[in-house]
Amino acid sequence: MRILAFAEQRDGKFRKSSFETVQTAKRIANELKGELLALVLGSSVESIAGELGNYGAEKVIVADDPSLAQHSNSAYAKVIADVAKNIGAGIVFLPASQMGKDIAPRIAVKLAAGLASDCVALKVEGADVIATRPVYAGKALLDVKVNTPVKMFTLRPNVFTATPSQGSATIERFSVSLQPDDLKTVAKEVKVAAGRPDVTEADIIVSGGRGLKGPENWHLIENLADVLNAAVGASRAVVDAGWRPHDEQVGQTGKTVAPSLYIACAISGAVQHLAGMSSSKYIVAINKDKDAPIFQIADYGIVGDVFEILPELTAEFKKALGK
Repeated sequence: MRILAFAEQRDGKFRKSSFETVQTAKRIANELKGELLALVLGSSVESIAGELGNYGAEKVIVADDPSLAQHSNSAYAKVIADVAKNIGAGIVFLPASQMGKDIAPRIAVKLAAGLASDCVALKVEGADVIATRPVYAGKALLDVKVNTPVKMFTLRPNVFTATPSQGSATIERFSVSLQPDDLKTVAKEVKVAAGRPDVTEADIIVSGGRGLKGPENWHLIENLADVLNAAVGASRAVVDAGWRPHDEQVGQTGKTVAPSLYIACAISGAVQHLAGMSSSKYIVAINKDKDAPIFQIADYGIVGDVFEILPELTAEFKKALGK
């Protein structure tokens, strides 16, 4: 059996979730006694393809074409489906990133494949892959077996491990064939918050909730994040209220994160939010309600007024870090 793992890149750099996907696909390939092929696509990306060898890929297929310089969900889906058909892939893995969530259903239609999305665990039973995925906003877990001839899985970022080791991969070029209709939708510009890491890639995250009372108070979160060189996160209620952009949302319907340090400020700890950050190594919670659910998973808890605590905490970190 041949297994294809799509490795997402942005601006010539692989996303961490891509390494997680490739390494997990390699484990499944080994257990099924199959062959893993990784896929990277874009423009001028051949130079980075070899890096996937450090995560278990022995062969990397490169679809390198100027037409893929800017993301197009229709074009990306077609190329990935074409590669999967060309190599006779029985299983296709993608990260459950924003891009992966967008293109996976499109690829599944082209391959007539069953799709298990946002998987948090995978195991092999005989010749089958059993995927575990959350349901009911993370309140329950469901084991899923895909029965179609071609099977697809998207893997939740920051759940599967990616540990690099010395490895090498052979490069195989794939000839991209796209028509104008395949490029109807193209991302012309991607805006990223200046000076701060993405929450899915950050080692430290300072996240705020509805208890901050309004966007005018968000400077308290940003000041602490700047001192710690941290990413800024937000709860669903904050994003729904329009205080912060969706790409900062942490939770079941936002982004799943697993930083070394997660500081939750004025976040009560709804199940939807906990599903996205409970894998953090250390969790610090600041909330005036001593019975807030967030304290049940926090390693350190501060009960008090966030408007008083955050400025003091920021000042102390400045002293400690010499800033």
